Parts: sequence; C-alpha cells; structure tokens
Amino acid sequence: MLERRKPLDLLFPLKGGAESSVEAKTSPTPLDRLRAGVMLARDAVKAVSVTAMEALREGAMMIGLFNERNELIDPFVDLDAPIWSDKPPIELYRLAYRYCEELTKREAGNFYHSFKYLPDEQRLAMCAVYAFCRRADDIADGDWADRFPGSTVELSQEAIEYRLQLESLQNRTTILEDEMYLNKINQLFFFRKKLSTCYNDVYSTDPVFLALKDTITRYNIPRGVFDDLISGMEDDLYSNRYRTFEELYVYCYRVASVVGLMCIEIYGYDDPRARKFAESWGIFMQLTNVLRDVGEDIERDRVYLPLDELERNGMTESDLSGGKVVLNTAWEPYCHHYAKRARTYLEEARQLLPLLPRRTRYSPAAMIAFYDKILKQIEKQQGDVFTRRVGLNKVQKLSLAAAVYLRHRFLPRFLDPVWAGLARIGLLPNV
Repeated sequence: MLERRKPLDLLFPLKGGAESSVEAKTSPTPLDRLRAGVMLARDAVKAVSVTAMEALREGAMMIGLFNERNELIDPFVDLDAPIWSDKPPIELYRLAYRYCEELTKREAGNFYHSFKYLPDEQRLAMCAVYAFCRRADDIADGDWADRFPGSTVELSQEAIEYRLQLESLQNRTTILEDEMYLNKINQLFFFRKKLSTCYNDVYSTDPVFLALKDTITRYNIPRGVFDDLISGMEDDLYSNRYRTFEELYVYCYRVASVVGLMCIEIYGYDDPRARKFAESWGIFMQLTNVLRDVGEDIERDRVYLPLDELERNGMTESDLSGGKVVLNTAWEPYCHHYAKRARTYLEEARQLLPLLPRRTRYSPAAMIAFYDKILKQIEKQQGDVFTRRVGLNKVQKLSLAAAVYLRHRFLPRFLDPVWAGLARIGLLPNV
C-alpha cells in the first residue's frame, strides 16, 4: 500500500524541488538564469509601421477570425513584422481579446464554463492566460507552428546557443526524434521571446501576447510563473518518466500550479496564504489529470505515475498498457491511495475560496468541482481509466457550474453550514 503523503508546506514560488523553495527563490540556478535571460530587444526585429497599425485599426471591426472552414485564424497573420514599437490602439487590443476568447471556447469547454460569468475584464484576462497556456502546450505536445521570424526556418545562432546551454544544464538528451525535438525547442525559444514583449516596451503582433501583455499590466502578474510554465513544456522534451513523487510534484507545479498562481492575480486576494492554496489547487488538478490519462499517456510512451510507487505495489509500466492493469488486484488499491493523496491537495485548494472576492470565487470553485467529480468517477469505476475515458458530459458540466454559481454568488453566508452538510452526503458539490 502507498504511504499517504501530506500536503507540503511550501513557500511561493517552488523552483527545482518539492521540499523547499527558499533556496531557489534567493539563489536562481544557472538553468533559471538561462531561461529568464531570453529577451526581445526593440532593435532586434523589424517593427510594424504606424501606417499598418492605423489601417488595421480602421478595419478592426470587420476583420474576421474564421476562414471558410470555420477555423480560427490569426487576425494579424499578414503582418510582416513581429512587434509594434508604439502602443497599438484599443481596437486592436479588443480584436486580440476576441481571438483569445474564441480560442478558449473552442479548446477548453470545462475551463470556459468556470469563468464565463466573471466580470467582462476578468473573463477576457482569463482567456488571455488560457490562450498562452494552450499555445505553449500545443507546441510541446502537438504540432502547432508558432509565427515568429526565425521560428520556422533554419535555426538562428541565438536559438542554437540557447539549446546547447539548455542541454548542458539538463544533463540529459531528448526523448524525441531529432527533427521533432529541434523544431519544438526552437519554437519554445521564440515563444519565450514573445513572452518578453509582455515585460518590456514593445508590443507583439501575436494576438495572444498582445492580450496577455494588457492582462499582465492590469493585474501585475510576475513573469516567473509564465517562464515556469514554458519550462514545464521543455521538461516534456527531456523526460517521459518520473521516478519519485517529488519529481512529479515539480512537473505538476510547472504545468498546473503556476496557472493557479496566474489566475489568483486576476481574481484578486489580500491574504498571502492564497498563493500556497493556489499551488495546491494546481497540484490537485494535475494529479487528477495524470490518473485519468494513464492509458492515453502510455500509448505516447509517457508514464507520469511515480515508478517507485508502482514497483512497491507490484506493478511495472508494462502493466499499464493494453488495459490488462484493470485485472491486476494491486491497481484498484493503488488508485484508492493515489486519490486519497490527491484529496489532501484538494482540501488545501478549497481553503483558497474564502480568500477570494465573492464575485470571482465561483471560477476556481467550478474548476475544483469539475475535477472532484472526475476523481470520484475514477474511484467509482474502480480505477478503470483504460477501457473508456473518464469525463463530464454537457449536462454534468452545466449542472455543476449552475450549483457552484448559486453557492458562491447568491447563497447567504448563514446557509453555508446547510450547504456543507448536504455536500458531505453527496447531494451538492463540496465547494
């Protein structure tokens, strides 16, 4: 049986190890410095002219976001330069936000349901953050070809030097085929370049980064969380196995906790404990994703479950293929204890909610409710995540979202104990 792991009392932000973030916060590693040093200077690239900016401004309301096949298209795709050196007009910001919102609607039904009722400014900011995360994941785990001079042609010397330094500091080789690896690491390098435009005095002509820059400016979101997410995407190019839970935790932090840390800056908070609980929120959601996607991941030659835990429970990674694991008597107890550990982070995630304003509390509460329901379904199916994908149908999503919205936007506080009592017996979502 697995030993129950208690939530880690971590300081924000965690960098490099699951036990403590203090050392990394005060003494950044060479790898941290390399990644943070990727910047885009104003004079490094060609800028879009003021004439082109004004032409776009006049036609902003008429510019379409879809092609004849109803596919989402970049409204600035025809621009021949990656930046504006002057601040674009408000019409182009609106167009960029429209693009991010449409991307979110199409790619993330669960997430969009969780924040579509936020005030307009915060809803659009969440869409910008999601679009950034989606595009980074599409590069690392899909076939997205980002648009940036040098990103889709022969590698620039700067990109080559970055890759070589990264490989040296990683002290390991890629798990991908060479051509695919070179393309993805190059793409992620230029993705970091675009991110730097959000923290200097130029403006990206990529709608995602134009909207993101405005969001970052409004809500003062630190760059570190965005850099950490890209680092998580880079990790996927070098690692497809995790020996211990501590190794998995670092990965979960980089690809999920940092998203929670981005979101709470948009939601608003005063109590610094919100950062710790947001970190646990991300860990809970990613641990749930890992368990839900075990079957799909093994088909892609990825095993996120800690190998030492599988071995202690009498299983090997080969047992995870072909669905035969459901016949293994050790699998269901393993899932039970895995879920129990995930719920320790869920309990901390729930402590985030009272620290947020009531007008925004609904959004993380809905996401927590969705993933809590998914974890319960996995347990109900005795850990069978192989013969069918565990997920929520549209009715479940809408009913959960409606219940959570009622709970956090309209229910008087004196009825909180009544709701909590009904939640304990499973009649209402426990958020």
